[in-house]
Amino acid sequence: MTLIVFDIGNVLLRWDPQAAFRHAIGSDAEIDALLAEVRFYDWNYEQDRGRSRLEAVAAIAAHWPEHADLMDGYFDRFGLTIQNRIQGSWDIATTLKDSGHRLWALTNFSADTWPQALHLHPDLNTLFEGIVVSGHERMVKPDREIFDLLCTRADAAPEACYFIDDTASNVTGARAAGWQAHHFTRPEGLRADLCDRGLL
Repeated sequence: MTLIVFDIGNVLLRWDPQAAFRHAIGSDAEIDALLAEVRFYDWNYEQDRGRSRLEAVAAIAAHWPEHADLMDGYFDRFGLTIQNRIQGSWDIATTLKDSGHRLWALTNFSADTWPQALHLHPDLNTLFEGIVVSGHERMVKPDREIFDLLCTRADAAPEACYFIDDTASNVTGARAAGWQAHHFTRPEGLRADLCDRGLL
């Protein structure tokens, strides 16, 4: 049986990091300038890798002390960034589960913000047989070790895993680990690929 593994951010939940800063900054263009200045996406990736909130804020304070309080508040306002589901993907996942497929999730996510995702979207826990969260494991996609970890936890051979992710490097990493993989851009494309593989 194929084990179907979903990424969560920008596959099942739309991630809008700007939403955490709109209370303080007037336009998305200004927010984007701030995010570029503090190298937000690299900074956030280290939280996905297991860095704590305290360490993350200290890293900002060391280089951009004027932004430390605002970036600290990102953790409190994180729920604003994942309000919206990608409904077409949820519908596909539900159909797969109802059809008897085994579903797991593999997500790059901070251990400090993951509880907010479960609070806002509690059915993540019922949709999936198991969820591997990078921040808990202190390892991240696209590194081979996190794919191997999921195989061990799920008792699945790599070639039996089909992975869905919106980031090309993660798809490449999954394939290097021996998995089948789909580069997600929209639910319609995912549905077509699943049908072509006889999974839907």
